[in-house]
This record gives sequence, C-alpha cells and structure tokens, in this order.
Amino acid sequence: MSRTAEKVLSIISVVLTTIGIFISFGLLALFNYLKSDPLIQDEFETEMLLMDPTLTPEHIEVMYGAFGVIGGFMWLIIISLIISLILTIIGIVNIWKNKNPKLAGTMFIIAGLTAGILSLTSILLYIVGILCFTKKPALTDESQLVDDKYDGTMRPL
Repeated sequence: MSRTAEKVLSIISVVLTTIGIFISFGLLALFNYLKSDPLIQDEFETEMLLMDPTLTPEHIEVMYGAFGVIGGFMWLIIISLIISLILTIIGIVNIWKNKNPKLAGTMFIIAGLTAGILSLTSILLYIVGILCFTKKPALTDESQLVDDKYDGTMRPL
C-alpha cells in the first residue's frame, strides 16, 4: 500500500517543527540579551517610571521576575517542540516501508499534541495520524469469504 500522503505531510511537519525550534532559540537568545543588557534595563526602568510615577523599584523587580517566568516558558516550548520532532521522526521510520502504521499513527498524534494543540504542524500531524489508522490495504480475492466446505453452494442453516 502506498503511504505517500502520510510521508509527505509528516516530512512537511518535520520541516515546520525544525523551523519553529530555530525561531524559538533565536527569540530566546534575543529575549535573554534584552533582559541582561544594563543599558536596556535602565531605559526600561526610566520609561516605566515616566509612564506611571506611582511605581516603586520593587514593582520593577517584580516585572523582572515575570521576565524570568517568560524565559522559562520559552524553554518549555522549545523542549516540547524537540519532543515533537523526535516523535515525528519515529513515526516516519515506522511508516516508511509500511512497517507499523498503528504505532506511527500513535506517534504522530502524540507529536501533534506536543507541537501545540492548534498549530499548523499539529494539524498536519493529526491528519497523518488519522490516515495511519484509517487507511486499510485493498482486499484481495483470497481474503473474500468463501466457504470451501460446501464448494460455493448454499449451506444448511
């Protein structure tokens, strides 16, 4: 059975996931640079104090603490994308020669969940997973129900 659709969609999702990982690393590096540069910190503090004079330095420190949480969340996104990439590659290996399409479908659906619930990559992975479960090989003449005991004639109830 040809699994061309599954192969193409899963390879597209690998490419999109890899691009997402590189973009996430770039954004994390930019975020850490902006967070740690003293000149930018001073400008941020002066802008915040000018916008709202009731802010105290403690409020600014709380904002910096929130930036730390955002950095941790970005790491969580990167790790989940890497897990999705690994599961997708495992699924591709299992679907390539039609080895184990059920396992591949399971890997694709789990990879879709870790790639983001409703991202383009996860939607592609959901489609591939469903195709792995629903596509059945064509019936051959041997697999039809024939009762050899009665030579194709009517049998008694």
